[in-house]
Amino acid sequence: MKFYTVTLFPEIIRKYCEFGIISRACKEGKIKVDTVDLRNFGLGKHKQVDDLPYGGGVGLIFMVEPILNALSSIKKEKKSKVIITSASGRKWDQKFVEDLSGENQLIIICGRYEGYDERINNVVDYEICMGDFILTGGELCALSIIDSVSRLVPGVLKKDETHDIESFKNGLLEYPQYTRPQEYHGWKVPDVLLSGHHGEIQKWRDKQAREKTKKNRPDLLSSDK
Repeated sequence: MKFYTVTLFPEIIRKYCEFGIISRACKEGKIKVDTVDLRNFGLGKHKQVDDLPYGGGVGLIFMVEPILNALSSIKKEKKSKVIITSASGRKWDQKFVEDLSGENQLIIICGRYEGYDERINNVVDYEICMGDFILTGGELCALSIIDSVSRLVPGVLKKDETHDIESFKNGLLEYPQYTRPQEYHGWKVPDVLLSGHHGEIQKWRDKQAREKTKKNRPDLLSSDK
């Protein structure tokens, strides 16, 4: 899987990819993460990438020409999607992650300022946001896309880092987990987890997962049958 990010701050992307599972996956050749510095495609001697919006308004928006020139510098593969991060985009979720994990290449344009020229959408497959909040830039969103999709690329996670049982996999949040010691400051590990009775443990986990989802994300249960 290849990822490209079009950004004014390529170092943010590069630095993150120096750590943890993503770093290991890059070194092993499971994924490739490249950055395209949008400023290199800016117009004029000041390398301008943004301007005031027609019709008035507060702030600046990305111009169409620098973005399209940056995209043209990337060799696009057959199974490739172009994404732009935007507060008005579709909400990123695990189903979306799974859908895009089958692509060979994701090209992510990191939004910034007050938005972008709408004509950029002529070459974009998806607008994506992380949730109902505003970020100063799209780099965090891009990294979230890279990280979440990479986890589903074969070979990125090892056997002890499985994604088969975790939050959102079955429409619920993951059940609570415990490790040693059995008691700390009077807080005890539930007896059922120490029983060795796998059937009872699974029943407990299923119940706890539903209760946790009801408490923290009741919206996930709103369409539950």
